[in-house]
Amino acid sequence: MPSTTSLISNLQTDYPQFLFKKASRFLWSPSEKTIYYTDKNSDYSIFLLHELSHGLLNHADYNHDIELIAMESKAWDEVIELAKKYEITVNKNIIQSTLDTYRDWLHSRSTCPKCKATGVQNGKKSYHCLACDHEWRVNEARICALRRYNAKDN
Repeated sequence: MPSTTSLISNLQTDYPQFLFKKASRFLWSPSEKTIYYTDKNSDYSIFLLHELSHGLLNHADYNHDIELIAMESKAWDEVIELAKKYEITVNKNIIQSTLDTYRDWLHSRSTCPKCKATGVQNGKKSYHCLACDHEWRVNEARICALRRYNAKDN
């Protein structure tokens, strides 16, 4: 596995359209065309390639939560291809574990706070339960705690 410095140097050369900035966590910023990374994770190279993949795939925003999971999955598929180029071994368990966090996130957001049935998303941050007709809103909650609010409270 290449060192952080050599990998970043290679990526900067190969992808000059993006900035690479050291940060406290991994993040793709489409508005800044910047890949933020940390070297505090032993699997940093895989996560760095993952954020680069979002950039290469022009991932920016989504309207439905399921779209985010699709984008994440496509980015991980791209990681597998990029890893070959940079001779990085990809632990597929890490990929599935990471995707599981998004699946769990989606399940939590779509679970009706009133009856616990699975609801359907009917807006960017709103859900509707087909079982009890309850409606609720959710916060972004990708990097913070999930909050669900009664739709009539706002």
